[in-house]
Amino acid sequence: MSVDGSIRTARRLRGLRSSAIRDLLALTARPDVLSLAGGLPAPELLPTAEIADAAATVLRDPAAAQYAATSGRGDLRAVLAAREGERLGRAVHPDEVVVTHGSQQALSLLAQVLLDPGDTVIVEEPAYTGALQVFHAAEARVVPVPLDDDGMDTEALERLLAAGERPVLVHTVATFHNPRGVVLSAARRRHLAALADRYGFRVVEDDPYGELWFGQAPPAPVASWSDRVVRLSSASKTLAPALRVGWLHGDRRLCAAVELLEQGADLCGSSLTQAIAAALLADGPWYAGHLDRLRSTYGARATALSTALAAEFGDAVVSSAVRGGMFTWVRFAGELDTAELLPVAAEHGVAFVPGTAFAVSGDHGRTARLCFATAGEADLAEAARRLGRAVRALQHRTACA
Repeated sequence: MSVDGSIRTARRLRGLRSSAIRDLLALTARPDVLSLAGGLPAPELLPTAEIADAAATVLRDPAAAQYAATSGRGDLRAVLAAREGERLGRAVHPDEVVVTHGSQQALSLLAQVLLDPGDTVIVEEPAYTGALQVFHAAEARVVPVPLDDDGMDTEALERLLAAGERPVLVHTVATFHNPRGVVLSAARRRHLAALADRYGFRVVEDDPYGELWFGQAPPAPVASWSDRVVRLSSASKTLAPALRVGWLHGDRRLCAAVELLEQGADLCGSSLTQAIAAALLADGPWYAGHLDRLRSTYGARATALSTALAAEFGDAVVSSAVRGGMFTWVRFAGELDTAELLPVAAEHGVAFVPGTAFAVSGDHGRTARLCFATAGEADLAEAARRLGRAVRALQHRTACA
């Protein structure tokens, strides 16, 4: 501690900002606020009864309350390897899977393994805020690539590479992007994989929403086309966030390096919650039915929100087509600034995340991310009406200023 009472901190903390989404939690906890801000699963869809039953069953074995291997319980890694193999269309060995405390820890460990200060990381614009925090903490040089309705613009990425950019990592939320909600097309997935092979960078395919599709399944993962892809995923969106079960799938040397760092971070995860997750994921018929319920409910809520926004705003708001996941991205017409709108919206009992929270270098002042997963259809319709009243109130104040 210095003479003036301040605490000396490491250089990596300089310039780090708290997540705007986490800062909104206090606001969204108010009972009078309908929150479209957080990326939380619907509480009534969490399989708490099944989790309780699985806990009672696995606790008959004292090993469920004991330390586990750093890389995760063997039964869970076997289940995850089988599920990853189904999605990739090839065999995945359990040694190619490391279990972590959610996929955010997997991303943080991966950055520590692969990035030195000053290394280049390419991200999508707008970007997942959790990834930006990880890469800034790693003191990486972050370069954005735009994305459109078909996901990351891989032609733009190729132009950057041809001009001399040499990233260590390219990060993508290829399926139901956070925050944009878009899906990287099959052609662009193959193109991205081919660029990774040609230029020697690794792709981090962050995939927490991939099983939450409505109507039509997304294309095969990017990792289907190259072994330079590292996949991250989580049970938080499909089972329960409190289990804190995420995982990383990559080549064995990379997994061994991640495991080595994880030993210094937490030694091991929760054997109990991993055993519960393994039991639920291994119950194929139950899990398939559970996913069907999630898809049906979230799909209906996505439609309800899109319909309500259209009724309230007409062509004054453009919202992204929603094919799955938990979010829609909206753009307001005119000069409206969503960062200025947020406190007015809170006064009217509705919350969202302004687009600037996801900005790397682009201008997202007229945009916002709305989460449809947590609220029921009637509440979503009311949230759209409150948002409309907030917009009109802000416009009135601006006109009178």
